[in-house]
Amino acid sequence: MFQSQSYEGLAKSELYELLAEQLPALLEAEPDPLANMANAVALIYHALPEVNWVGCYRLRKGELVLGPFQGRPACTRIALGKGVCGLAAAERRTVVAPNVHEFPGHIACDAASRSEIVAPLVLDGCLLGVLDLDSPVVDRFDAEDRKGVETLARILAGSLGFCD
Repeated sequence: MFQSQSYEGLAKSELYELLAEQLPALLEAEPDPLANMANAVALIYHALPEVNWVGCYRLRKGELVLGPFQGRPACTRIALGKGVCGLAAAERRTVVAPNVHEFPGHIACDAASRSEIVAPLVLDGCLLGVLDLDSPVVDRFDAEDRKGVETLARILAGSLGFCD
């Protein structure tokens, strides 16, 4: 069963470990993929410091379509290969943009965002979408964030159970 907890004062590694414990408990009893995406992004958004947007894009008919998110309104559709999200989806790998304004082809949805990390949501070799985190801080995401976000993306993908 999921129980909320305070995240203040935790080291980054401890924070991601706690989220990796909490996320399965939050998702385990719910079969609906959109409900699971919504709860996952809310958990991550409220736990991680210095993020201004957390959301999912779902793969639909060959393009990424906005799913549940926390933050300001976002771009609705993203072509595969375009921007940070589209690149992560097309290459099925996590992409970190230390400074989005220097990232070739960056799609600016929120002018306040300065850095971004996007992990693909893959289940049994099937691309389901991406998990996208933005920050108003340049160079916010490091190797520890990559490892943590990839773990959370694997957990979330395992709860989605669908493929386009």
